[in-house]
Amino acid sequence: MAQNRSSTSGARRRSNPAPRSRDAKPRTGAGRAFLILVGLIMVGIVAILIISGLAGKGIKEVTLPLKHEDVIRQQSQEKGVDAALIAAVIYSESQFVDQTSHADARGLMQITPQTAEEIEKLSGGTTFRLEDLRDPELNIRYGTFYLAHLIEMYDGDVVAALAAYNAGPGNADEWGGSSMTIEDITFPETEAYVKKVLEKQREYKHEYSLELGY
Repeated sequence: MAQNRSSTSGARRRSNPAPRSRDAKPRTGAGRAFLILVGLIMVGIVAILIISGLAGKGIKEVTLPLKHEDVIRQQSQEKGVDAALIAAVIYSESQFVDQTSHADARGLMQITPQTAEEIEKLSGGTTFRLEDLRDPELNIRYGTFYLAHLIEMYDGDVVAALAAYNAGPGNADEWGGSSMTIEDITFPETEAYVKKVLEKQREYKHEYSLELGY
């Protein structure tokens, strides 16, 4: 009988569950709070990145605006003029805002009525109306045509073409035509204009390579 009790007592002792390991503690409220905090930090980082991207895009649209890029690309291909150069001329002339200057230059590329009439003759058009210069697409078409004409006139020399676009072919010829340099320009306004366009051309090519078709 004593032996049976001993055996039964041993069985009872063996059936007791093993003590819980100290490392197997249930997750506490502090642990859940930590995970929530980490999640909130990650969400905040993503939000900051998104906001920073949008802010950067907004700043670029103010400091280096671009509109009518589809027309610019089309005219670039049709007229053989660098798209970034067209955009840079528009920026330097009007910053992509339709306006009329004190010299009666009109639209995005600031075309005067006299220049528009010359473009009409060169292009063989017969339906031009002065009011058409307010149309962005037509203004860009006319301006790019004239810019291409000047580049061809000066044997591909962009500096001479830009000087002529700003101050007229007569002055560009006096400054040396296709052999001129920026330093040959005697009008401070035209010298600054040419430098500005060339600088903006590089910026547009870098900042809007996809939009301008590069």
